[in-house]
Amino acid sequence: MGRFIIRRLLTAIPTLLAISLIIFAILDLAPGDPTGNLPLTIPQEVREQMREALGVNDPFLVKYFKWLRQFVVYEPLHWVEQRFDVQIGDATQRPRILSWQTRGPAMDLIAQRVPQTLWVVGLSYVISVLIAIPIGILSAYKQYSWFDQIGTFISMIGFSMPTFFTGLLMIIIFSVYLGWFPSVYNTTHVVTDWASFVVQVKQMIMPVAVLAFFQTAQLNRFTRAAILDNLNLDYVRTARSKGLTEKVVVLIHVLRNSLIPVVTLVALGIPGIFAGAIITEQIFRVNGMGQLLITAIASSDIPLVQTLTFIFAILIVFFNLIADVLYGILDPRIRYD
Repeated sequence: MGRFIIRRLLTAIPTLLAISLIIFAILDLAPGDPTGNLPLTIPQEVREQMREALGVNDPFLVKYFKWLRQFVVYEPLHWVEQRFDVQIGDATQRPRILSWQTRGPAMDLIAQRVPQTLWVVGLSYVISVLIAIPIGILSAYKQYSWFDQIGTFISMIGFSMPTFFTGLLMIIIFSVYLGWFPSVYNTTHVVTDWASFVVQVKQMIMPVAVLAFFQTAQLNRFTRAAILDNLNLDYVRTARSKGLTEKVVVLIHVLRNSLIPVVTLVALGIPGIFAGAIITEQIFRVNGMGQLLITAIASSDIPLVQTLTFIFAILIVFFNLIADVLYGILDPRIRYD
């Protein structure tokens, strides 16, 4: 297993380099100007000086390797200095990736949005996994029962209804008519005591519920199908013929084999947590990663979009590796060494 992980990590390096080059090339060719949002009264000569200072007019490869060095070397060094309060060389000689829109470091903007995204999108994902897998197992074991039919009906509704519809519906019911929860998420709210904690929970309930409902419906149907594929196989009949209880057969034998495709779906869905829920964040005004990406694209903030997209690519490659490792743990037939 150790050698497999090392091989995969070594393979991931050229993969990520190729991905970074493709991302940078596509976004570099996209229309965008760091001076586009400036007042029209600024002379053209000043605008050109700003482009030169930001390196916009440099050759493509020069810009790419400069951005790559900033992302791989300078930004981690800056994070280490801030995290551990140490000084590593001359920080003034390490230019950071700057957002064209805010003129501030792109990584700082991302770091500010990550907690909001994890609170809302991350919590909803955890809730959906904890609810969907047990319901999917029970629905498959009691196929065509009233429990399975109700679960299938609710899952079809959750999977068919888009999040913007359920989000607006919850705002109308619980915010406008009942007045139970706020319709807008207050990002600046700070939890200091029990009362402020209650306020935080109230403003999280609706966006978390909308996302969890949609994700639970998808994962529940997938888990149910995976369990059904294994319930009637020969090894299950053999386990039952040995006198094993149904609880042992389902939870030990069937579940372990059925979790392999489920683990793939869960692991590949985790990077989406950091990407944010773009539609839901827009509806409830959550200043998360999804909202940041939309704002960056709308304002043609190319460096910020490049940085965000590459971070998402790194997360996808990393959690692919995590899923492959879990395969070997769940299925003893899978050997990597």
